[in-house]
Amino acid sequence: MGVFNRKSTRPPGYPSRDSPPLKTEYTAQAYSPESASAPQEIHGIEFSEETRLTRGLKARHITMIAIGGAIGTGLIIGTGVALSRAGPASILISYTVVGFLVWIVMCALGEMAAWLPLSSGFTGYAARFCDPALGFALGWTYWFKYIIVTPNQLTAAALVLQFWVERSRVNPGVFIAVFWIAIVCINYFGVKFFGEFEFWLSTIKVTIIVGVILLSLILALGGGPDGDRKGFRYWKNPGAFRPYLSTGDWGKFLGLWNTMVTAVFAYLGTELVGVTVGEAQNPRKTIPRAIKLTFYRILFFYVLSVFLLGMIVPYNSDSLAFAVESGRTTAAASPFVVAIQIAGIPHLPGILNGCILIFVFSAANSDLYIASRTLYGLASEGYAPRIFKRTDRRGVPIYALGLSAIIALIAFLNVSDDSRKVFLYFVNLVTIFGLLTWISILVAHIWFVRARKAQGIPESALAFKAPLGVWGSYGALAFCIVIALTKNFAAFVGRFHTADFVTGYLGIPLYLIMLFGYKFWYKTRTVSPATADFYTGKDLIDREEEEFLAHKAERERLGGRNGSWFYRTFVAWLF
Repeated sequence: MGVFNRKSTRPPGYPSRDSPPLKTEYTAQAYSPESASAPQEIHGIEFSEETRLTRGLKARHITMIAIGGAIGTGLIIGTGVALSRAGPASILISYTVVGFLVWIVMCALGEMAAWLPLSSGFTGYAARFCDPALGFALGWTYWFKYIIVTPNQLTAAALVLQFWVERSRVNPGVFIAVFWIAIVCINYFGVKFFGEFEFWLSTIKVTIIVGVILLSLILALGGGPDGDRKGFRYWKNPGAFRPYLSTGDWGKFLGLWNTMVTAVFAYLGTELVGVTVGEAQNPRKTIPRAIKLTFYRILFFYVLSVFLLGMIVPYNSDSLAFAVESGRTTAAASPFVVAIQIAGIPHLPGILNGCILIFVFSAANSDLYIASRTLYGLASEGYAPRIFKRTDRRGVPIYALGLSAIIALIAFLNVSDDSRKVFLYFVNLVTIFGLLTWISILVAHIWFVRARKAQGIPESALAFKAPLGVWGSYGALAFCIVIALTKNFAAFVGRFHTADFVTGYLGIPLYLIMLFGYKFWYKTRTVSPATADFYTGKDLIDREEEEFLAHKAERERLGGRNGSWFYRTFVAWLF
């Protein structure tokens, strides 16, 4: 079967391993039966054994990786910064609004991915349906984001360990080296091993966050050792909104808008499902399912968490303020630990710190995966050297992984105390790259819908349709642009900090330079809706899907069970 064996028989007309490479360039064109079977190089879809990914991610892997992408340190740690600056009502509003925004972005991506699961991910959709220059800018922007955030996560893991081992006893570089070797090995052993490992890590993360939510509810209802039934006390005193950088209603609005930016950082990574489409089994079913569940995960994990958090921790708590101002990213910086300390529960802070370590390690592992697959997708689209789309016998883009792993070594810069501020600037830079990614996905979806209507492709032909359609993408696009332009408003309202301003907005000119520079250099044209290419390579993916479904049906006929017993019994019912 082609899905399970990289040496499977190819569709008629496709070159063999020993055939000379073909130089046919991808151009957007309408589908014709004659061109469907012609041997050619299809940008965004790899069928050669030297460059083809392995579809080794099962439905449960995709679902749990999507959950893992939605649950990160931004939720369990970053909410402390937001709460201390703006109050409980502000974080509830901002996390709800941005969560709805993320859901629209995911649905837009899902509509395109379900129609044509490209190996190059959403880079390919931007190039194929909008403009090759947009695909170039989007792909490199996304890669920049993950080669910055991966070492940042490694640093966070080393800092979390300082809860038990002071840096004076063991240099943080030791922990960074151990975690770096671990994530490189996990990614090197192949996507099946990676998928299984991330499945279990994400399962643990789900269990932890569900436990934290239940504990928060118990504490709010007075079930803690102190027996204090808090309810909405902290919404009244010190208050639901906290002014930020100013006083009165204007200061409360600035606090609310500041948490909007914090919420964006917390949600970054949920779009990683779009990177897995090239390695997903039966992607037209698993990808839409994972994206549909995004709404419920956002509602349950984020909105419920911040709602309960505002009930059990006052925004003016000395412990919370000290943790945030100290810049530490250990459990002391988590508002949930502050709630545990207020309730007087012994020993639990150390346990939660260990849980945070799992969160950070899982994030670093998946971030390296996304960085390598994004570089692979760039090479597949012709935007990066061809060597980065070469894969080994396990289907791992070995050179893309190697380069991404080497760049992650900049985490060792944080061995020095002086470099901690540099990494905070990196986090600021990551946020703008993430927003630009969402903007590009929404633009690609708008052009996708225009082209689909221009070519008379009915909605009934889609495997998944965005519930709010193109108008949802227009609204989300406008909101993302506003956030991107105002994300570092403190530089204009309060005291101007040059470094914060530069790192907060550097991504925008860099993105525009890549977009218009590529367009000017290669004289690319915006894809016409009437000639946008909806079909090239689709027959190959359709055939892989048929093989997978036939194999699955045969296995079920022989009495085999699909999926993990643990997942079906204890996890799947939650979603």
